Amino acid sequence: MEELRALATNVDIGWTLVGAALVFFMQAGFAMVETGLTRAKNAGNIVMKNLMDFCIGTPIYWFIGFGIMFGGTGALIGGLDLFSMKSTDYTTMIFQTVFCATSATIVSGAMAERTKFSSYCIYSALISLFVYPISGHWIWGGGWLAQLGFHDFAGSTAVHMVGGVAAFVGAAILGPRIGKYDKNGKPNAILGHSMTLAALGVFILWFCWFGFNGCSTVALSGDGATNAARIFYTTNLAAAMATVTVLIITWVRYKKPDVSMTLNGSLAGLVAITAGCDTVTPVGAALIGVIAGFAVVFGIEFVDQKLKVDDPVGAVGVHGICGCLGTILTGLFAYYDFGNGEKLGLFYGGGIHFFGLQILGVVVVIAWVAVTMTIIFNVLKHTIGLRASAVEEIEGLDIHEHGLASAYADFALTSSINNFSGSGTTAIPTELPKKAVPVDDAVPVQVRSETAPIASDTHLTKITIVAKQSKFDDLKDALNGIGVTGMTVTNVLGCGIQKGKAEFYRGVQMDMNLLPKIQVDVVVSKVAPEKVIATAKKALYTGHIGDGKIFVYNVQNVIKVRTGEEGVDALQGEDFF
Repeated sequence: MEELRALATNVDIGWTLVGAALVFFMQAGFAMVETGLTRAKNAGNIVMKNLMDFCIGTPIYWFIGFGIMFGGTGALIGGLDLFSMKSTDYTTMIFQTVFCATSATIVSGAMAERTKFSSYCIYSALISLFVYPISGHWIWGGGWLAQLGFHDFAGSTAVHMVGGVAAFVGAAILGPRIGKYDKNGKPNAILGHSMTLAALGVFILWFCWFGFNGCSTVALSGDGATNAARIFYTTNLAAAMATVTVLIITWVRYKKPDVSMTLNGSLAGLVAITAGCDTVTPVGAALIGVIAGFAVVFGIEFVDQKLKVDDPVGAVGVHGICGCLGTILTGLFAYYDFGNGEKLGLFYGGGIHFFGLQILGVVVVIAWVAVTMTIIFNVLKHTIGLRASAVEEIEGLDIHEHGLASAYADFALTSSINNFSGSGTTAIPTELPKKAVPVDDAVPVQVRSETAPIASDTHLTKITIVAKQSKFDDLKDALNGIGVTGMTVTNVLGCGIQKGKAEFYRGVQMDMNLLPKIQVDVVVSKVAPEKVIATAKKALYTGHIGDGKIFVYNVQNVIKVRTGEEGVDALQGEDFF
């Protein structure tokens, strides 16, 4: 019998450690989401912040945070257990450490692209030092909310809402990114640079959430396995329902299913179900997911467009609003008891008491985090500074904060600047080799005519086509089909007057942003310019903003460097220029 008990204990420990590993891997998910939904010039900075909030938070939480949270059963604070000397429960210590880091990292996304790295490290440390541990003690450490019966199984309030409220306060005090709002307060869409990374981050987080919620049973013995299986199911169902809900909402409101907002919907469902994943039925989980889907869309729009708080990744809507909502909805949809047959949700005859207690817990935690983080952010703002300079923000935090010229060296970048005119960089001239051969002597050529005059009846026309990158293959094939085989293709950034059908990004109409385009230059003589223009228009037309522009120029002359041929002759031959 003792051996069976020992085996059960070891299985429970192993289960909890697996959960700790999965929750740790959520750092990668958050890093990818935040990186993808922000601009490439800040990618390294985002990765660095997500690395450091875990690496700073771990020793800080070990030094004092864990003791404050679990060092006793006082109503307000656990105790002062420096370096966690009184605890040898390393399973709980590592499990709670990764939860603490998750709460701290949520703040990074909302304050991305304009926060000083030094200030970030300080406020991230303070969150792990006392902000998260004190409210966490109230909920999980035997504090006054736990004593009253407040229920937050895996952290909708204790982790996510704490991070979401801190994110809102920080973003509000920090102010919006340059160019986010025009002079009339209308928001501009500032697109992230990689939807692929954002999607990867969401899939990582969804996968790891099974550890976040499921492994919070901290046991497989007894009823642990049955409870874990139910938690896995309700967690997944809520996330899927929220995702589909956001898909439908954005499809109706924006006329297209918004990718980034739908990704936020997945996270919204996961956050909302976290508080009551152990108590709700599949029906309850599905309803929580649907409600979270509505909340995240309209919540993000409200924060962005009405409150004028710039949150690049939707952290406030996902974690703050949906964390709050999920905790309160537990008071309505809780069906399974909490081990003692009491405190069922209002919809199942549990009465108003438990529902009211859930609201109370949410309100006091919001107040605690809002007050403490307001003080912290304002102290940082008026001492070492909270926000990066305008030059640093425009040119990117990667180069100024970390000396990183590009997080994507040797790869082509899409647009990393929007809503402001250039960074003021100056091109560096390329030096010729010391023994460089003069250009006139570089290649032996046979010149057909020393003057090679252009015939009077020959007209050279340059046609410049600026279009969507996605339409290049169609354009190239169409031009090749009419005999235009030589072309110069350039990746460019640009914007137009943007008339026509409105397009939306995260609920904000896109207007006058510098967007990645291709520029195709061709010079024609034998092929009529009118034919080239008609062909290009047919290949590029969609009827939406960004179909492109076509510019037509007269060309005085063309010289082929290798042979010296000029005019029409220079455009002929098998080799392209």
